[in-house]
Amino acid sequence: MHASEATKSIRKPTNLSLDSELLKEAKLLGINVSRSAEAGIAEAVKLYKQKKWLQDNASALESSNAYVEANGLPLARHRHF
Repeated sequence: MHASEATKSIRKPTNLSLDSELLKEAKLLGINVSRSAEAGIAEAVKLYKQKKWLQDNASALESSNAYVEANGLPLARHRHF
């Protein structure tokens, strides 16, 4: 079994409004518009989640960075590089 087969999900038909010239060009080039749209949406979701995580954890990250600035890295004396 391939990794892609293990992660397949149920597909749902969806209507999208796309630039007609772009769609025409994609079809001429043999681009799978559905898969390309899905890849773009997946990337947008990933970026949104990353941004949201950074926003949700901003205070913890600031606190950790402040600690390191004031006290140095914990266990830094054990680093040999």
